[in-house]
Amino acid sequence: MKSIFLATLTFLYVMASTTAHAQNHGGKKILIAYFSHGGNTRVVAEILQKEIGGDIFEIKTVQTYPKEFNPLIDMAKREQEANARPSLSTQVEDMSAYDTIFLGYPNWWGTMPMALFSFLEQYDFAGKTVIPFCTHNGSRLGSSVRDIERLCPEATILDGLALNGGRSGSFELGSNAARTKVQDEIILWLRKLGMSN
Repeated sequence: MKSIFLATLTFLYVMASTTAHAQNHGGKKILIAYFSHGGNTRVVAEILQKEIGGDIFEIKTVQTYPKEFNPLIDMAKREQEANARPSLSTQVEDMSAYDTIFLGYPNWWGTMPMALFSFLEQYDFAGKTVIPFCTHNGSRLGSSVRDIERLCPEATILDGLALNGGRSGSFELGSNAARTKVQDEIILWLRKLGMSN
């Protein structure tokens, strides 16, 4: 009997927390979908989830990318030149359940990796809000926002965030000060979007 009571209390607590979170964002359900190679974009996605809640989803490819920088950018360039659509090994279970999608990626050759093109072409984003964020080594969002707009013509695309992480995976491996700086930038961006206190 006691275990049933505790289970009921736990369920009610979770439901209350979920309802409160949904009310904070106008009842909209959030998905944070990201592709990360060096770890920077994963760190940003995790900070976002900590700040606004929502579900987190990692976009993964069937074929793995080289760890070394030069072979990686060579492969990314070949994919871009071929207008490739890499096969994905992960799928969102029910994209129709989400109203707002934060979309994260590293900037490769002036736009998002071709795996993101595969991802965006797999689902219907009509009527949804897509909010891009990227990590980069100096080229910011590049043409990625235009590419997202082209791939999701019936979605609303909000102002994106570009965070300079360099080649080293510095958000993931760097100092606490570096992570705090990134977190501060994310919070400021969320405030501008009207999604943070």
